[in-house]
Amino acid sequence: MKILESIDKFLTRAEEIILITLLSVMVIMAFLQVVLRNLFSSGILWADILLRHLLLWLGFLGAAIATSENRHINIDALRRFFSPRVRSAVEVLTDLFAAGICFLLAKASWTFVQGEIADHRTVVENIPSWYAQIIIPVGFGLLLVHFVIRALLRSKAVLTKEEGA
Repeated sequence: MKILESIDKFLTRAEEIILITLLSVMVIMAFLQVVLRNLFSSGILWADILLRHLLLWLGFLGAAIATSENRHINIDALRRFFSPRVRSAVEVLTDLFAAGICFLLAKASWTFVQGEIADHRTVVENIPSWYAQIIIPVGFGLLLVHFVIRALLRSKAVLTKEEGA
């Protein structure tokens, strides 16, 4: 299980570095756009498109980090009524269900990206649109990995509690 924790920490750290880098690029690009528009009545044509796509990347990377840190949105109205062992088992099932949904969404979004590749669509100039949209299946894939790791780590805790009981 130490290997799973190491993989999760490595992935989260890489996601954080990419997120910080992209956020820095976004802030600089947005500031530059404001300055260029207000002072020179011009701007960078592709900057707004880039900022929109970077926001999509930030959303997926942020969701992956939140999932890794167990800070993803969840509804726990009934959880407080469960015993700790039942609560842990329900959390494992919830993580596995979320992983299954992420798998289906990754698969569907990969089909979407393949369509974009086949249609030779571009975002701006000659830059293929799938360069920006590849984060959708990759993002769902990252979420899938984090949910599976969490489920495996929690299942170990559930089994340990049952053996100790």
